[in-house]
Amino acid sequence: MGELNLEMAEWRKATASADVGQCVEVATNLPGVVAVRDSKAPDGPALVFTHQEWQAFLHGAGRGEFDL
Repeated sequence: MGELNLEMAEWRKATASADVGQCVEVATNLPGVVAVRDSKAPDGPALVFTHQEWQAFLHGAGRGEFDL
């Protein structure tokens, strides 16, 4: 896959993270992918996942698979 243009990404973050300052932003409006970036470094790199990969991550997170 070539480089993805994220200029049209509509980034959002959880409202509960507003006071924490350490959070990620997610863009779900891009065709075929979900992009994730560090909210403190919006011009830095973004991770890009297929919708299926993102749903698998959300499912795992909801089940506690990544809890420390």
